[in-house]
Amino acid sequence: MANQSNHQGQQPRTTSKTEQELLHELRVHQIELEMQNEELLRTRAVLETSHNRYLNLYEFAPVGYLSLNSEGTIIEINLTAAALLGEERNCLLNRHFTGLIMPEDCDRWYLLFKNVLQHEGEKKNFELMLKRGDSYFNARLDCLPIMNGAHIILLRITLTDISENKRAEQELRIAAVAFEAQEGIMITNADKTILRVNRAFTDITGYSAEELIGQTPRLFNSGRHHTAFYADMWECVNRTGSWQGEIWDRRKNGDIYPKWVTITAVKDSNGVVTHYVGLHTDISARKASEEKIKQLAYYDPLTALPNRRLLLDRLKQALATSSRNNKYGALLFIDLDNFKSLNDNLGHDMGDILLQQVAQRLIACVREGDTVSRQGGDEFVVMLEELDDHAEEAAAKAKTIGEKIITSLNQPYQLSHHQYQNTPSIGITLFINHQYSINTLLKRADIAMYGAKAAGRNTLRFFDRDMHEAVTTRAALEADLHFALAKNQFQLYFQRQARNDQTIGAEVLLRWKHPERGFIAPLEFIPLAEDIGLIIPIGQWVLENACAQLKQWQAHQQTQHLQLAVNVSARQFHQADFTEKVCAMLKKNAVKADRLKLEFTETLVFDNIAETIIKMHTLRKIGVSFSIDDFGTGYSSLIYLTQLPFDQLKIDQSFVSNIGIKHADTVIVQTIIGMANNLGMDIIAEGIETQEQRTFLELHGCHTYQGHLIGKAMPLAEFERFCDLK
Repeated sequence: MANQSNHQGQQPRTTSKTEQELLHELRVHQIELEMQNEELLRTRAVLETSHNRYLNLYEFAPVGYLSLNSEGTIIEINLTAAALLGEERNCLLNRHFTGLIMPEDCDRWYLLFKNVLQHEGEKKNFELMLKRGDSYFNARLDCLPIMNGAHIILLRITLTDISENKRAEQELRIAAVAFEAQEGIMITNADKTILRVNRAFTDITGYSAEELIGQTPRLFNSGRHHTAFYADMWECVNRTGSWQGEIWDRRKNGDIYPKWVTITAVKDSNGVVTHYVGLHTDISARKASEEKIKQLAYYDPLTALPNRRLLLDRLKQALATSSRNNKYGALLFIDLDNFKSLNDNLGHDMGDILLQQVAQRLIACVREGDTVSRQGGDEFVVMLEELDDHAEEAAAKAKTIGEKIITSLNQPYQLSHHQYQNTPSIGITLFINHQYSINTLLKRADIAMYGAKAAGRNTLRFFDRDMHEAVTTRAALEADLHFALAKNQFQLYFQRQARNDQTIGAEVLLRWKHPERGFIAPLEFIPLAEDIGLIIPIGQWVLENACAQLKQWQAHQQTQHLQLAVNVSARQFHQADFTEKVCAMLKKNAVKADRLKLEFTETLVFDNIAETIIKMHTLRKIGVSFSIDDFGTGYSSLIYLTQLPFDQLKIDQSFVSNIGIKHADTVIVQTIIGMANNLGMDIIAEGIETQEQRTFLELHGCHTYQGHLIGKAMPLAEFERFCDLK
């Protein structure tokens, strides 16, 4: 202020300063110095604070900082960078940066570093895998070269750990790939409005994404599920957070298909649903495969009927039901008669057609709740349930259905260009509760079926104990029959055939002498041999021995005129090489073919008429003669009969035995004789036992006979003595 006054015009006094004034000035100067010192301290404090702040910002920055010299050595590094690298700062200073790089990236770092040094002042950034302890992490390096004139003296690096970013990117890529995976994905908002779908979903439904966005899942409603189904589904989603199960939906083209759906609710941090994610898998192919597997496992592929496995399952259920309602059921075991002959004659393809038609007829004969099953081959089983609570009534109902089946299966079958007739044999057993096991019931029905066959076939029989014993005996007989030929247990018997008391030959008859049971009746073992296929080798043995016998007779004048009649089975005749075998046997034994006469039944002849005609004419050309056996008992067609080269008709003994007893049979005999004479064929009657029968036959024009009156069947030596041939 004093200086200010001086400048306003007052003249300073020239008097010398007093000590007091000097002291005052000294005090003022001291205060000013103190003030300057305080200011300096404040400034220094500010600078220190600023420096510390800078150090904190530098040392503890969220990113790492380090500097490399032109040789790549670390000359400066902050604490963040040291922490990222997992080492103390002192251990990192003056260390070559290459030692911190994953070995696989070292060559790339060398090229990058060289590139930075060559492009002066240009900032670069790149990514490397850097070492952290015993592991590595993804790092981003932002590099800034520091120049000194024209030379780079430092490389400032900003180091950022981008591992989390990399993981997030990878998860996003995985999520993107997963979203476009094979499984259909649909995302809706909380109101179930479709927001997004993937390509698989559009492929499954047939809709494009544009057509679906903004719609609701009700668009796919197939109509197969009730409203309650969907209500329960969404209640489960909202209660538990998810639901999964099978749903039938509708595609854009209208096809209804099954799919497996998993619905998951997406919630925010407050537990409020924001979205729903649905995973959809089209399982139509799997369901079709499962159905196919089920079909293969439980159904017969030829007839589409339940197979044995499914029958057993249903029979188990039927027994349980029977125990509750106390009602009888029944098993009908059905076997087609002479089915093997059909396969041999017309082929397995025709046999398959027959089985398919039989299956349809069986289904038509039973009630809707009954089971028709194919067990294999030509065997079928019908299971009838809830027939009646009284055994007699249940048996009557089962018999009625069985007779209905017989009537149906007796109707002609059209097999391609062939009309064919077939008959069944049916065995029946009743069941109730768990009185017998499943296997026992099936065995009983099977035994009853064999009883029907033993009764003449084309009939039905119920199971009983006598039948069981008969089938057990048959099984033992079958086992022995397999070895009878090899053990030479068969013998040939000869039954005289005469014309006007003159022996013209004999019929060869097969006999089986069992080592324990003695002679077994032909009617007992020959049908069995036919059923199990042994009739072919047995028939071959008979023919060979007959030809050998003719060779012996042919060498003697007294017997060289004799003719042998040999019965030929259907299975034997329908072998592809039957004619060749007969010709070979005749040639081998040098036998005149007209000495061999083959006897056929009507069933054999008309099984396959075209094949029969060809084979018979082939053998007829070399001289073999033919006789039709048991004439009048079958279904002969006179049209075909005129086309076949038969030399002889044999009147069946069932008619001969009733001559003079049954008027109808007597008329049939007269008719057969007249028909044979009109066709120019020889006629022979078998089973003649009385002189009255012979007289009647001679009176009506039949002069060739066979039967006990003429001579019983006997071994060769006895036959030759009886006929005075030796």
